[in-house]
Amino acid sequence: MTAAAVLDLSPGAGLVLDGTEWTVERREPHLGRVQLVKDDGTRERMTFRFLANHPQCRPSSRTSSAGADRGRQRKASEDLKAGRLELTELRMAHLLEVATGFRSGDPFHPGPGEPRAEYDPATTTLTERRHAKVAELAALDPAHAKLLGLGSVGYRTLIRWENARRRFGLVGCADDRWLRQSGGTRTVSEQVREAVLAVREETKRMAKVSMRTKDRMIRQYVREEFGPETKVPSYDTLRRLWQEWFGPGGARQRYARSADLPESEGHVLVHRPGQVVALDTTVLPVMVREHVFGDPVKMHLTLALDVCTHSLVAFRLTLVSDTSVDVAMVLRDVTMPLPMRADWGEDLEWPYPGLPAAVVAEFAGHAVAGLPFFTPETVTTDHGSVYRNHHLVEVERVLGCQVLPARVLRPTDKAAVERAFGVIRQLLLEHLVGYTGVDVADREADPAADAVLTADQLEHLIATWIVGVWQKRKLGEYAPAWDPDGSHSPNSLFAASFAQTGFAMDIPSPELFYELLPAHYVRIDKRRGVKIRGLWYDDADVLRDYRGELSMRGGKHKGKWLIRRDPRDRRQVFFQDPISHDWHPLPWTGMPRAGQMPAFGDARASALLAKAAAAGLKPQSDAELLPVLLELIGSNIPVSKWPTQLKKSQRTEHARETHQARAAQADRPPSPPAPVDPVPAPAAGEETATVLSWPGRARQTQEAVAGERRRRREAVRPAPVPPPELGHSFRARSVFVLPEDDLEEDRGGPDDAG
Repeated sequence: MTAAAVLDLSPGAGLVLDGTEWTVERREPHLGRVQLVKDDGTRERMTFRFLANHPQCRPSSRTSSAGADRGRQRKASEDLKAGRLELTELRMAHLLEVATGFRSGDPFHPGPGEPRAEYDPATTTLTERRHAKVAELAALDPAHAKLLGLGSVGYRTLIRWENARRRFGLVGCADDRWLRQSGGTRTVSEQVREAVLAVREETKRMAKVSMRTKDRMIRQYVREEFGPETKVPSYDTLRRLWQEWFGPGGARQRYARSADLPESEGHVLVHRPGQVVALDTTVLPVMVREHVFGDPVKMHLTLALDVCTHSLVAFRLTLVSDTSVDVAMVLRDVTMPLPMRADWGEDLEWPYPGLPAAVVAEFAGHAVAGLPFFTPETVTTDHGSVYRNHHLVEVERVLGCQVLPARVLRPTDKAAVERAFGVIRQLLLEHLVGYTGVDVADREADPAADAVLTADQLEHLIATWIVGVWQKRKLGEYAPAWDPDGSHSPNSLFAASFAQTGFAMDIPSPELFYELLPAHYVRIDKRRGVKIRGLWYDDADVLRDYRGELSMRGGKHKGKWLIRRDPRDRRQVFFQDPISHDWHPLPWTGMPRAGQMPAFGDARASALLAKAAAAGLKPQSDAELLPVLLELIGSNIPVSKWPTQLKKSQRTEHARETHQARAAQADRPPSPPAPVDPVPAPAAGEETATVLSWPGRARQTQEAVAGERRRRREAVRPAPVPPPELGHSFRARSVFVLPEDDLEEDRGGPDDAG
C-alpha cells in the first residue's frame, strides 16, 4: 500500500488537477485558499480543503520530483550507458560494504578478506564504518577518484547515496548529471530534409541496406537535385538524425549474455522465508476443456515454492508453455496477498498469529487468504530459455531479487519443487476425472472423452487445495533443522518465522504490473502515435501534448518515450504520463470503435504481418490490416462450420489467446479500465464443462466488422451540389437591367454635384 503524496502549495509549485497542469501563483493561508494559473494565463482560486480531498489532484513531477525524474518519466537503470553503469555498480558495492561488511551484500558469498576489520558489523557501528569509507576514498589518487565518480565523497554524501539506493535501487546510486535532460531534435536544411525523406521512401521498398548505403544515396540525391555546392552533414550526423526520425531500423539484438552458472561454495542453510524460492513448470497429467471450443487439452502448471517453509506461495496455469511475462507475474504474485474467493469460508482466511487478519486486510484492501507473501531474495530455476532472457533480468532488478539457474545435471538444487509436483499428482490429480497418468502405456482408453473440468474450474480447484490442504498438511521428512522430530506444516513454519525474524509486510503498489512488462523506447509520431512491433497505437487525449515531441529523458535512451507492452494481449500498450506519472492504455489504431475486438497476442500479430507481406499488401494504417486479422481469427468461415473447419492446433491457438487475454486482464490494476473479453467465466461450483463459446467469439468479430463498416458509411460527407448550367444567369434575369449599386453611384457621383 503506497503512502499518499504530500501536496506542495508554495508559490511556484506545480499541480496536476484532472489531467491539467497548474502553477501556484499566490497562497492565502489566512483565507485557506490558493490561486492557480495555467500556461495560457487562466487563473483559478481554490481552497486547501478542495485540493487535499480531490482524487485527481497530485503534485507535478516538474517541481515535486528530484534530479532526473523532474518533468520526465522515472529514471531506470537501462538509461545508464555502459561505462556509467559500471561506475554505479561500484558505488553500490561501497555502500553495501558499509551497510553489511561485504561488497556483494551477501555474507554467504564473501570476497577475499571480507569482512575487513574497519567494516565488520560485529565490532563497528554504522557511523564508524561510514567514516572509515570516507577516509578510504579520500586516500585514493584524486585523478583516479574523479574518473571513478568517487571524488569529494563525504559523510553526508554516503547518507544521501544510501537513502537513494533504498528508494530507487541501483539507479539511485547514479549521478543525475549522467542523465542530463535531452537537448532536442537536430536541425538540417530543407534540401537535406527532402533528401532524407526521399531515401526513406526508397529504402522501404528495397532490400535491407546499411547506413553507409543510405548516406551515399542521400548525397547522390542532393548532388543531382540541388547541385554539388549544397552542403551535406557528416555521416555521423546523418546516422543520428536517421535514428531520431525513424528509429534504429534493425532487427533486435540476439541474447548477448546468458545467465552465469552460480559457483557453489558449500551447503547454504535456508533459515528464513523468501530466502530461496524454487520455480518450475510441468505439464499436468489431466485433460481439461478449454472454454472457447470445448476441446480436451493439457495445461502447464508453474509453481513457486518457498524452500524454507515449503509453502506454495504462487502458481499459474497456461494452455501452452509459459513465457517470461508469465514468470514475471508469478513472481509478482509471490509479493502480493492472495484475495479470498466467494466460496471460501473463514477456515481459509489469514490464520497466522502475531499479525491480525484485519490489519492485513486493511493494508491489502481486501480479505486475505491463508497463504504467505513476501519479496523473494533468490529464485532457483532450471536452464529454460524463459528464465534466461533480458526481460527477466529487468524483472529481477525491479523486484530486487536474483534469478540463479540450478547447476547443470544437478536436479537436487530444486528437488523441493520437483517433489511438490509429485505430491500434487498423488493427492489431487489422480482423483480427478480425465487423469492421464505419467506414462502413455498406463493411460486409460479414452481420457479426452472423460474430461469434464474446464480450465477455470481446475485453477479454482488447485487454489482451494493449496490453501485448504497443502498449507495445513504435515511435512514429515521436510521438518525444519531446528526441530527435526516435531510436527510442522507450511503454515506453522511460517508462523514460527514471525518470532525468529519478524515479518516485513511490504505490499507493492498496483503500478508494479506495468513495471514488469517488456519496455520499448520509441518516438511518438505526430499523426499515428507509437509503433510497437509492427502495430500502431494511439489515443488522442493521452498523447495530445506529446505528439512529435522528444522525451526529456536523458542517458542511453535520450529523447525517446517509454512504452510497456503485454505480449499476451496486443490490443493495447501502456504509456506513463511524464507529469503525473500515471499509466494510460493506448488502444490499437486498427481496433474498430464500434464493438469489441477479439483478443490476440504476439503470435497472432506476427502471423498478421507475415500474411500481409506475403499477399503483397502495403497498408498505410492498421485499419487496413483489420480484415486480414479477422480472417486469421476465423471470421470468414461460417459459424456452423468453424469447429469442423479449423484444425486442432488452430483451435488451441484461439483458446490460448483468449486465456492469455483473460489472465492479462486479471493482472492489470482495476484503474484505468481496460477492454474485457466478453467470454463468460464459468462458476466455481460447476462440475461439468460449459457450452461451446466459439459462436460467441464469432458473433463478436461479426459485430466488430459490421460496426466499423456502419461507422465508415455514416462518416461519408454528402455529395456536393452541382454547379448551375451554362447561361443560367442570363435566363434568370434581363441582361439590360443595371445593378442597383451602379445606379446609386451614378446619382450620388461628383459630376452630378457640379
